[in-house]
Amino acid sequence: MCGIVGYIGNKDALPFLIEGLKNLEYRGYDSSGVGLITPDGGLQVRKEKGKIRCLEDLLAKDPVKKAHIGIAHTRWATHGAPCRKNSHPHTNSGGTIAVVHNGIIENYQSLKAGLIAKGVRFLSDTDTEVIGHLINEYFEGDLVKAVQRAIRDLTGAFAIGVISSDDPSTLVAARVGSPLIIGVGEGEYFIASDVPAIIRHTRRVIYLKDGEMAVLRSDGVEVMTFAGKKMPFTVDKVTFQMDAAQKQGYPHFMLKEIHEQPEVLRQMVALRLKGGHVTLDGLGISDRKLKSFTRIKVVACGTAYHAGLVGRYIIEELARVPVEVDVSSEFRYRSPIVDKRTLLIAVSQSGETADTLAAVREARARGASVVSICNVIGSSLARESAGVLYTHAGPEIGVASTKAYTAQLMMFYLLAIKLAEVHGGVDVKERVKFAKDLAAVPGLIREILKNAKHIARVARKHSHYGCFLYLGRNINYPSALEGALKLKEISYIPAEGYAAGEMKHGPIALIDEYRAVVCIAPQSDIYEKMISNIQEILSRKGKVIAIATEGDALIQQHATKVIYIPRTHKLLTPLLAIIPLQLLAYYIAVNRGCDVDQPRNLAKSVTVE
Repeated sequence: MCGIVGYIGNKDALPFLIEGLKNLEYRGYDSSGVGLITPDGGLQVRKEKGKIRCLEDLLAKDPVKKAHIGIAHTRWATHGAPCRKNSHPHTNSGGTIAVVHNGIIENYQSLKAGLIAKGVRFLSDTDTEVIGHLINEYFEGDLVKAVQRAIRDLTGAFAIGVISSDDPSTLVAARVGSPLIIGVGEGEYFIASDVPAIIRHTRRVIYLKDGEMAVLRSDGVEVMTFAGKKMPFTVDKVTFQMDAAQKQGYPHFMLKEIHEQPEVLRQMVALRLKGGHVTLDGLGISDRKLKSFTRIKVVACGTAYHAGLVGRYIIEELARVPVEVDVSSEFRYRSPIVDKRTLLIAVSQSGETADTLAAVREARARGASVVSICNVIGSSLARESAGVLYTHAGPEIGVASTKAYTAQLMMFYLLAIKLAEVHGGVDVKERVKFAKDLAAVPGLIREILKNAKHIARVARKHSHYGCFLYLGRNINYPSALEGALKLKEISYIPAEGYAAGEMKHGPIALIDEYRAVVCIAPQSDIYEKMISNIQEILSRKGKVIAIATEGDALIQQHATKVIYIPRTHKLLTPLLAIIPLQLLAYYIAVNRGCDVDQPRNLAKSVTVE
């Protein structure tokens, strides 16, 4: 959940660290801190509760000396409340070792008890503090060896950065289950949880693998196992542009990323769809093997789970292969029926979602083949999959996912067409026509975005409502779930998504004049049923916001407000319907004065269980 960054070189480390923290703040923003070793050998630590600006205010009042090596951290709290004492970096009792950590140390309580028995005094409530004390216990003049011995005692997931005033020319990094990259500059080196932290200074990165550690000095980098065995590594080049991680004049990253969706989807179509034929480079599975799968299982969390639900409808409709969708955190606890004839599709924007990784490992152990849909190249999920379908959506900084969701949807559409080719689900003419309609979607989304002012007006009129209900049917039932999630994530308004046919089985009791109900009702063979649902809502004084197809005049007789989307194939409507739902949530949150990009209690990627 947290973000870590480190620097070693011949320049002043602090500006690099603060800039890196700001670029990682989407990973956590309960507190932040820096630790630096000055040329005279002193370890300086400054940390503060709140966002990065609070740390900057502290540094202005209590500055640090210029240093050429340092580590920093922005926190999403797991163990211990957000406060200064629980902020990172954490140090040993003598104040000579500093540690920053992303992840959870599952056995910290037993480790802590053992250290306390030896007379060690703890100052925080965190699991991280045990790491610094353990390193100190093993330190005999060699920081690298001390870290190696300490991390062998740890159980859980972690990415760490460590410095010591007793070894002031060395920065040690290590990872198990949590992301960590090494940036390679000219006479300077970086560690970071994610590429945006360092992209302005280098495009050359080493993706550290699970069970590996890196030793950074001003003259080079070594990668090794925890046992000290030197490991070969490759230096990859990051391709996305720096401005992809900047706001570019938009008031929030979320709004920028909503507006980036047409281009992201256009590029995906241009890269992978030619006529009615789909090319899925990276799939890693032959057509013959694809045809041998008798069932497909999808595992994902949050927004990615909603994308998987849409994927189920598409694949079953086009390829006629049965699909089940599981919340990753539940999959491995229910003894899933998985074998060698099962294709498991794991979906994660970051590729570091802890529950999804655990589900993948469970499925692989039972014989399933795994393909992942992921945005981050070199992520843990990509490395643990037989094939990986990268969405190439670019960095998504806003915590509430927008372009990552539609990119995941697009990949499911492309995969469904591929599966239809292999399994012979729909005839060639129908498949080619569907592919042509799919290729037109980016342009249709641009048309919706041109109507953003109208959606902003609708949001303004409804931003005072204390509760929202989202209703959809069939392939747009997941759209209702995702629309409700977006609203509650960033506006903190209670919102629930339901299959519209379930309304009379309980949710109808919620409807009154104080309730806003968003009904997703594009033209389809179930349109009349949605109209019936809307009439039931109106008879109970509910305020209806309808998402409807352009040219539908009938809907205006029933809905309080209508937001139109262009006409398209009924299976493609989730790609269009989600755009006004994202904008509606965004403008409601803005009207309520909420922090849209960094909503409370949330972080971008959930890297701990």
